[in-house]
Amino acid sequence: MNKKIILASASPRRKELLKLIGLTFEVIPSDVEENIENESFSPELIENLAAEKAADIAKKIIYPAIIIGSDTVVLIDNKVLGKPKDKKDAFNMLKMLSGNTHQVISAIAVIDTETGKVFKDSVVSDVTFKQLSDEEINAYIETGEPMDKAGAYAIQGIGSIFVKSVKGCYFNIVGISVFKLAEMLKELGVELL
Repeated sequence: MNKKIILASASPRRKELLKLIGLTFEVIPSDVEENIENESFSPELIENLAAEKAADIAKKIIYPAIIIGSDTVVLIDNKVLGKPKDKKDAFNMLKMLSGNTHQVISAIAVIDTETGKVFKDSVVSDVTFKQLSDEEINAYIETGEPMDKAGAYAIQGIGSIFVKSVKGCYFNIVGISVFKLAEMLKELGVELL
């Protein structure tokens, strides 16, 4: 396999997860806008967005490559929570999550630019938060951690102290299901072991 692997995301968490499973890759962030918050949500919507991100990079390169696009949303009571716009938005998101179970949905799209093969799928994980006080929420927001995360928290960071339980793939909550990604890459001839 001489094809380069490209991650079409600027997410430091996805980058770390790809390193964790031993992938050699380069990062070329996609310019595709993430506008899921204002639409009626479906898994296909986020899968298509992940595919758009990968396709955006596929158009810009001239060498054979496997491109990984991904996107993550938090869903609670059929409302999509993306990344908070400001501290007030982060507060409102965390208030909604407080004492409740929400879903983290991460979509993956993998494109082989040489064969034209495209695989896309999404993984759902359930996360239950403890009841949060306004003081805890404000203190957490002041750390700055929530500001670039879907749902305004990082399960792999300080936000982990709010998580009462998880059902499903932990790595999916961080940013990408490494299990699902490995399955997709295997379909394209990329063996991790």
